[in-house]
Amino acid sequence: MSVNHGDRSAAARGLGRRHALGLVGAAAAALATGAERSQPIVRPFVLVHGAWHGAWCWERLTPLLSARGFWAVAPCLAGVGERAKEIGPHITLDTHVEETIALLNAWQMSDVILVGHSYAGAVITGVADRVPWLLRKLVYLDAVIPEPGKSLNGGTAQPNTSPSNRAVMPAVSPQSLGITDPADAAWAARRLTAHPINTFDQPIRIASPIGNGVPGAYIACTRPAMMPHAKYAAFVRTRPDWRMLELATGHEAMITAPRQLAAMLVDLAGD
Repeated sequence: MSVNHGDRSAAARGLGRRHALGLVGAAAAALATGAERSQPIVRPFVLVHGAWHGAWCWERLTPLLSARGFWAVAPCLAGVGERAKEIGPHITLDTHVEETIALLNAWQMSDVILVGHSYAGAVITGVADRVPWLLRKLVYLDAVIPEPGKSLNGGTAQPNTSPSNRAVMPAVSPQSLGITDPADAAWAARRLTAHPINTFDQPIRIASPIGNGVPGAYIACTRPAMMPHAKYAAFVRTRPDWRMLELATGHEAMITAPRQLAAMLVDLAGD
């Protein structure tokens, strides 16, 4: 599918810093930067944040990808980050999967490199199950690879989404996410928000094997390690069209090592 760069540029200018289709703040600015560069736009990156985060967490990474000529888009998921006021029991994993698909369709994207950080490994898995033809590659950035039919909390029953259920997961500390630099920790602490618990309580619904035929990559953040990388590495070794990579930084690589992460993502885009 071809995309008119002039139309994309006009749309980006119209967005400005207003919320639209889940794009907010720096994400919209990064889109405008990427769209208006003189060199050709190449494959789009869609960067999906993890629990307690928002589009803000990619602010240090999106300009680096845009500077390399990529179209870098960072949506904010419902109920967190810049959309924290929307939080409620009605927000499930399906909500985040469906709105990510809606974003791809609204921007007429194809050949997408879909990146999911942490919790968003479940989100991008759901997206690949439903619209694999829009994707070029899945990148799990220190992310969960969900077990089909189970929730991230390990259950198999559907969550309680009645209006009386106000359960949320309170915001965590930056230190618990492996951010050790005081300035980075202070920057993140002001932005982390509560997360809708039903996204963790709803079992993932997929009809195809993980990835649904879309080539993938797993980036393990190893200093310090927070995810069960051995488990995910074992899975990746069963997939001949997947790559297992390591990045010597903490779980929040887009904050603590954006340049190294950008280089790794650009390399993956060339595969």
